[in-house]
Amino acid sequence: MQDAHSHSAVVGAEGHLIDSNILNAIFDTVIERGGAFEVLNFSIGRTNDEFSRISLKVSAPSAAALRRLVEDLMQIGCSPARENDALQRTADRDGSVPDDFYSTTNLRTHVRVRGEWVEVERQRMDAVVVVDGERASCRKLREVRTGDQVVCGLEGIRVTPEFRERDRADFAFMSNEISSERRVEASVGRIAALMRETRAAGRRIVFVAGPVVVHTGGASYFCELIRRGWVDVLLAGNALAVHDAELALFGTSLGVDFEAGMPVQGGHRHHMRAINAINRAGGLRPAVEAGVLTAGVMVECVKAGIEVVLAGSIRDDGPIVDTITDIVTAQDRYAEALASAGLVIVLSTMLHGIGVGNMLPAWTPVVCVDINPAVVTKLADRGSSQTIGLVTDVGLFLHQLAKRLP
Repeated sequence: MQDAHSHSAVVGAEGHLIDSNILNAIFDTVIERGGAFEVLNFSIGRTNDEFSRISLKVSAPSAAALRRLVEDLMQIGCSPARENDALQRTADRDGSVPDDFYSTTNLRTHVRVRGEWVEVERQRMDAVVVVDGERASCRKLREVRTGDQVVCGLEGIRVTPEFRERDRADFAFMSNEISSERRVEASVGRIAALMRETRAAGRRIVFVAGPVVVHTGGASYFCELIRRGWVDVLLAGNALAVHDAELALFGTSLGVDFEAGMPVQGGHRHHMRAINAINRAGGLRPAVEAGVLTAGVMVECVKAGIEVVLAGSIRDDGPIVDTITDIVTAQDRYAEALASAGLVIVLSTMLHGIGVGNMLPAWTPVVCVDINPAVVTKLADRGSSQTIGLVTDVGLFLHQLAKRLP
């Protein structure tokens, strides 16, 4: 009778395995996938700088099941124990790779090339690894060209998870725990501190914002942050620019009088009139320079020289001429803008927030602010485990943040 777990492999992991709950995740993953494990060696790190290390034999009932299990374990920081070079296969056509290609995570990754471990550049999830001489980098499938050397299989790949920092008192905040009962002021204070740390390190602060910034009354506070120099890049969609212009031109948001809180007669046409005014001027910058737009988020961005990338969607009215309607081009522009990001703050936009999360390495902190807990949870569940979730009104958040930052 064949052993129920006749196929096996040895994998290992190192780091702050206990503090970061990685050890439990490893064991749970094996059991949940119907496998078995045997701990071969385990040493516990006893200081902040000393890593724990584990080696274990995992087994599964078939070769295919074992491969899937090892792949899942690699997502949380395990690596095959044998240090073979990574298998490279040649792409035989543009935009396509061999079937056994390695699909990346957002975790720091190294591949073994000619006996040396090489860190993979442009780390992001859902990409492939292409080796070029002594370098390796992530590429989207559409970026692969005939002749590229693509990493395949599982050997020669090392994935390093992000660890809980034992000596950082506020690290409990830097987890993906999401609660609407957390005191907003305290959370905003920590986010403000994170922004100051990011700026002190010379890194860029990127905001990803939805039109709710305008609808909730947060635009004026966001403008203050822009004027004070706390916004380096703004990533958004057509709607933020449109409703920001609608408010500036007509005093309404979605046709609702901003002061009275009541719909105005003919207000449902205001956003279309705003689009028309911007397009007639030739775009946002010409509209600002011509005095068509005199206030609002877009005006402050133009004045401050802030990079603004607007990505279109099938829902867009208009859109305004600044909106990038080619989704591949929009993705590339977002990725370029995020390349040097030290901190990303997502303000009530699930679509763009999840898209941005997919483009970031795991070591770039992400703050997601939304009144709907499901939005914050979904971003974290899609693989952006570094997400800091704050469930609150975006207008309130921006008001509190503006008060904390000079």
